[in-house]
Amino acid sequence: MSLARTLLRPAARIAGTRASIQARAFMTSHRHTAEQQDALLRRLIESAAGSRFGREHNFENIRSYADFKSAVPISNYEHHRQYIDDVLAGKVEALFAAGTKIRMFAVTSGTTGAPKHIPVTNKFLSDYRRGWNIFGIRMLKDHPDGWLRKIITIGSPACENLSPTGLSCGAISGLLAEHQPWVVRKMYPVPPQVNGISDPAEKYYAIMRSSIAHDIGIIITPNPSTLVKLAQIARDNAERIIRDVHDGSISLSDTQSIEAMGGVSFRPDRPAAKRLEKIITLHGQLLPKHFWNLSFMLGWTGGTVGLYLPSVRRFYGSVPIRDMGLLASEGRLSVPFADDTSAGVAEITSNFFEFIPADQIESDCPDVFGAHELEQGHEYFVVFSNWAGLWRYNIDDLIRVTGRLGHSPVFEFLSKGLHASSITGEKITEHQVVLAMKTASDQAGVSIHEFTLQGRFDETPYYELRLESVDGMDTKALVDAMDRALCGLNVEYDSKRTSGRLGPIRLSAAPTDTSAHQYNGQSEQYKHKYLITNVLDNTADNPPVI
Repeated sequence: MSLARTLLRPAARIAGTRASIQARAFMTSHRHTAEQQDALLRRLIESAAGSRFGREHNFENIRSYADFKSAVPISNYEHHRQYIDDVLAGKVEALFAAGTKIRMFAVTSGTTGAPKHIPVTNKFLSDYRRGWNIFGIRMLKDHPDGWLRKIITIGSPACENLSPTGLSCGAISGLLAEHQPWVVRKMYPVPPQVNGISDPAEKYYAIMRSSIAHDIGIIITPNPSTLVKLAQIARDNAERIIRDVHDGSISLSDTQSIEAMGGVSFRPDRPAAKRLEKIITLHGQLLPKHFWNLSFMLGWTGGTVGLYLPSVRRFYGSVPIRDMGLLASEGRLSVPFADDTSAGVAEITSNFFEFIPADQIESDCPDVFGAHELEQGHEYFVVFSNWAGLWRYNIDDLIRVTGRLGHSPVFEFLSKGLHASSITGEKITEHQVVLAMKTASDQAGVSIHEFTLQGRFDETPYYELRLESVDGMDTKALVDAMDRALCGLNVEYDSKRTSGRLGPIRLSAAPTDTSAHQYNGQSEQYKHKYLITNVLDNTADNPPVI
């Protein structure tokens, strides 16, 4: 063990003890799921009774769950937007008690195109951090060789822009990273200045150059497409990386990236450069599995992102991978306790849960079940209320119950709604796709009534646009315009396109009268599907060259 790790052990032991206490309390809570949920709902209602939302929904007279259901409708972000817009403008009493401190706004894509802003209160942030502590201590107990080893964490910055009152709007993961205990920050080889690099390729290069010579034990990033991109940077820039390691430099090509890293210095490491050169001599290429001996990786494995796992394995080897759980800007909804599965137990201590059976999601009056009432093997949509000021919030996540812990459900994420698609975490909706085509066709001066868009998984995934007729049409201009329009409508799609994790839309001519065969029965029952949500896998016949 290195001297640094020896010196850090006492502080790490204290932090681990605290996290272990939190984990034991969390595990105990699942013995009394219904009681825990009832108590949480009471606290949530009491805390917001004086807010405008609370007054308008008669919180003062809510005495039971039945009262709560009658007073507050199940809704989505759009129902909350008017209240959150007021909080953005500094009127915290719209959703919270007077004097509530807002730390930042977590930003994610919205179904209508306008980004969602999730208020991050102290209580919400505390619960979010506690969920990570519980998750992390369980992970380290299963994989103790990761203890006090270097960590790469790849995410987005906490401040991408400012609210009208000057608060940060960005990623909650960025805020957590900025406020990690010093003992954890000591484990990060990548300097925080890297987050100031706007060019994605340069940013990935800076991450790899900063960490390649270190004993990396853990990599944390939600999206496995990021892991693939990082490995490709090492593979495709081997000579450049080795030269930088040897010289103690970092060779960035654009002025903004150079300025962002201006205060960072590296020491020449000739022994490390020699090790990397030997790897290329032995293997013919430079891949993470050759130069790192990872303890584990953390990221999403469920839904369509699971398609990335074979590529991750080819680049990184047989490293344990643990899913982060159902984790969103709106809150942590599950906590996984095992490798190689996306299933996790419901986070009942931070969220008051309700679940709608999948086959009733479009019903005007669906059945609604509590966390303790779900049946194994059944599929549900998740609805929750929590300390972010979200009430009976339908996040549009479809899950399947795979088991139980005490009286709580263990569930896995299946997909983002019935009419949304996500290959790399972009979560585009059918509504956004239709709006993007309208914008593109208006710009191209053509009239397109029927088309389909479907995800294609490849080394660089992309969406395939199918049109029945393209004769005489400037198809390149149309496809480029639709791609730009989707970027404008969906911040996550724009982020994935900008970073190169998602390729541009490609055109494919569909057979004539395809739409006529997409339904059976009477024409009045037909609704054209503009977005096909299952993802085709190009790599089955054409695996990427690694």
